[in-house]
Amino acid sequence: MTTVFDFLAKGGPVMVPIVGCSVLTLATALDRALFWRRLLKREDQVVNAVLEAARRDLSESAALAAQAQDSPIGRFLLAPLRLSRPSPETFRLAMETAGDREFAQMRKGDKLLETVVAVAPLLGLLGTVTGLIATFSNLTIGGGGSGEQATAAAAGIGEALITTAAGMVVAILALLVFRVMVTLQAQQIDYFSNAGNELELIYRQYWHEPAQPLPSPEPQRTFDRLG
Repeated sequence: MTTVFDFLAKGGPVMVPIVGCSVLTLATALDRALFWRRLLKREDQVVNAVLEAARRDLSESAALAAQAQDSPIGRFLLAPLRLSRPSPETFRLAMETAGDREFAQMRKGDKLLETVVAVAPLLGLLGTVTGLIATFSNLTIGGGGSGEQATAAAAGIGEALITTAAGMVVAILALLVFRVMVTLQAQQIDYFSNAGNELELIYRQYWHEPAQPLPSPEPQRTFDRLG
């Protein structure tokens, strides 16, 4: 542990915000990993059970979705099922509204990671500049420098290289986490869309259309025959 702290100390004061960015990145990655693990754990099971029950009884389907309210897909499917005899337009609107809420939760942490990806390399570049400044300020041009000056110059070069490398490593890590999250979000948007379309189709086919009264046939007009 002491070696790590010594290594970070050699990077100079710019290493403090770089380390802060790395801590935020790791914390966000851990939080999102737990979130996606809970979301994906029994997603297919909930969707299959709710859709199968919706073909038999909407109340049973709503009860199954209510039991899965701790998951985003459960809340998404429950939103239209808790309505009382909605029109297809209201049914779809309820799903879309619930979907928007869940997608906002899925995107949590994206802005932070985007900021780290943009800022960390700049902090590394700043450390490079400050390290080079320290290097040149300790160089004696045209004269024999002492061993202490050479050591100070070497420390400045080390600061420049360490901060550059650290900034790029943190940015790369944040970018990888961000891309994984974006990929999962895209997959879930498609999955929610397919599940919602299937549920709406079941509602229209099994419950809404059969409940509509059939149009009455037009009365046949009788014409008197001309004699």
